[in-house]
Amino acid sequence: MASVTQDQVEQALKNAVDPNTGKDFVVSKAVKNINVDGDRVAVEIELGYPAKSIREDIAELVRKEVSSLDGVGQVDVEVSWSIQAHSVQKSLKPMENIKNVIAVASGKGGVGKSTTAVNLALALAQEGANVGVLDADIYGPSQPRMLGVSGQPNSPDGKSLEPMENHGLQAMSIGFLIDEETPMIWRGPMVTQALEQLLNDTRWRDLDYLVVDLPPGTGDVQLTLAQKIPVSGAVIVTTPQDIALLDARKGLKMFEKVEVPVLGVVENMSIHICSQCGHEEPIFGSGGGGRMAEEYDVELLGQLPLDIKIREQADGGEPTVTAQPDSRVAQIYREIARKTAAKLAAKSKDYSAKFPKIVIQNN
Repeated sequence: MASVTQDQVEQALKNAVDPNTGKDFVVSKAVKNINVDGDRVAVEIELGYPAKSIREDIAELVRKEVSSLDGVGQVDVEVSWSIQAHSVQKSLKPMENIKNVIAVASGKGGVGKSTTAVNLALALAQEGANVGVLDADIYGPSQPRMLGVSGQPNSPDGKSLEPMENHGLQAMSIGFLIDEETPMIWRGPMVTQALEQLLNDTRWRDLDYLVVDLPPGTGDVQLTLAQKIPVSGAVIVTTPQDIALLDARKGLKMFEKVEVPVLGVVENMSIHICSQCGHEEPIFGSGGGGRMAEEYDVELLGQLPLDIKIREQADGGEPTVTAQPDSRVAQIYREIARKTAAKLAAKSKDYSAKFPKIVIQNN
């Protein structure tokens, strides 16, 4: 029996398509090493995104293709991931201790953006990443309640803040610094300064991703984020109805204008499933998020049902991903998280730490 060659193994791996990138492992440069020893083949796959919950599925996918080759006996597959810092707006550099900032935005309020942001962050953490959440909604901070965190952050030096922690996430919000019922009666400049301070004065620890929960709209806070905060990518949250989609389009176009790549669209409350009879009804319309994604050539990252448990669990400080990790909804959030991170991994990486900055001027 002829021994299989390394080239044949690589060729076989071109038939193994990564479900999160839609590309084969060779094209996506995830094949780290191939070792052939007689009829035994060892393959190392290194993903650019965390994938703890489907590690074995990916290994089996690779194993199946390599095992189909003549002359192959045992196939050993090792799957790991390495999360890199990705490029940000041209005028900015990535922050120290934060590899990637992901903004979660919606043009309109009430579409479940904060719930999506916290579950996305928790899902990324469950998949094996080091994750933080920044609540950028100064007027209506909701992350303290959703994360079930109370009390004030410590300030060891009187200048910087230690992030609050729960469910394996690092978190910061204006809500930790004020009473829950105190209204923030501030003008725009004070709000943007508060956002910058919350980001820069928090002692974030080695984050792979910082998920920023933005307030609705395209105003001061969004402009500050675009101009002063290094963002690697954005996720747009919408519901299927036309009114929400109108505003979501504005949010998407804003990120395009400020050169922040939109990683995809999440359609929230896409379908209502009756808790009594199981009847499914798209009460907010159907297909809106998909049409928007197609229109702007971005990915539809996932569709979430209108489910009372999602609301109850977020209000109770135990979001769905941690409250019911084995549920279908938690599974959808993890799929969204992997796709978001995979889209980001496909973007250009940041090399500013490796090379000096060269500026060419025409005199």
